[in-house]
Amino acid sequence: MSETTPTAEADLAHWRAWLGRTEQHSDRIHAAPLDALAATLDRDDPPARPGDEAPPLAHWLFFLTAARQSELGADGHPRRGGFLPPVALPRRMWAGGRLTFQQALRVGDEVTRSSRITAVDAKRGRSGRLAFVTVRHEITGPRGLAITEEHDIVYRDAPQPGAVASAPPTAPTDETFARRIEPDAVLLFRYSALTFNGHRIHYDRSYVTEVEGYPGLVVHGPLIATLLVDLLRRERPTAVLQRFAFTARSPLFDGRPFDVCGRFDGGERTAALWARNHEGTLAMQASAELA
Repeated sequence: MSETTPTAEADLAHWRAWLGRTEQHSDRIHAAPLDALAATLDRDDPPARPGDEAPPLAHWLFFLTAARQSELGADGHPRRGGFLPPVALPRRMWAGGRLTFQQALRVGDEVTRSSRITAVDAKRGRSGRLAFVTVRHEITGPRGLAITEEHDIVYRDAPQPGAVASAPPTAPTDETFARRIEPDAVLLFRYSALTFNGHRIHYDRSYVTEVEGYPGLVVHGPLIATLLVDLLRRERPTAVLQRFAFTARSPLFDGRPFDVCGRFDGGERTAALWARNHEGTLAMQASAELA
C-alpha cells in the first residue's frame, strides 16, 4: 500500500517543476567504442568500419556526461540537479525503457540526442520512499530520426533495519534459446568504462556493501538489457530490431551466474526475453519486435 506524507508531497511538487525541461547533445558514432562493446560481449565481430551499422543499444555508448571530478556526488554520479530533478533519495538505478528503432546509426554519423523530462512521480512502498523520472530521447542523424527512447529512472530510500522487501517473481523456464553469463568485476568495470559511468555500486565493493547495503557489485541495468538484445542477435543474426522494451525486476550481482533467455511468441517477429538469476528469480523482463 502506497502512502504520501506532507514532506513527500512538497518534494514531489518541487521535483515536478522539472517537467518539460529539455537538453540536447551531439556526438559522432565512432568505431572504437563499438569494437570495445563487441569485445565486452565476447563477440567475434570484425572491426567496425566507416558506414557500418551500429548494433541496437550501442547509442548508450555515446552522448556521455563528462562531469568534472569536483561535480561528482558521494556515489560517483554527477550531483543531483541540473537537467534531472534533485531527488535526494540515495539509491538510483535504471528501471526500464521503451525504444523504437526507425533506422540504424552508422559509423561516422553525426548524431544529436534531444531529451525531455516527461514524467515525475513518487510514492511510499514497503521498502521506503520511491521516486520515478521518465526521460524521452529522440536521436537523429544525417538520414533523419533514428531512435526514440523512453528511459525510466528510479530513486529509492536506503534500506531500513529489519525491512522486508517484496519478493520478485520467479522467472520463466520455457526458453528456447539462452546463454549463461558469469558476471565478474572485470566485466562490470569494462562496461562502466565504456559508458563513463562512475556509479560506485558497479566497482567499489566496500561502498556497495557497507553504504548501499547490497551483497555484491551490481550488474548495470543497461548491460543486462544489452545482453538480452545480444542474445537475440546471436539467435537471429540478420533480423532487424524495430522495438524493444525492458523492465528491471531485481538486481544481479557479480560472482553469481545468471542466464539471459528468450523464446519467440506467435511467430518469428515477436520475442519474449528475460534474465534469470542463479536462484531462478526474474531479474529483467523484456520484449522485442523484429522486422
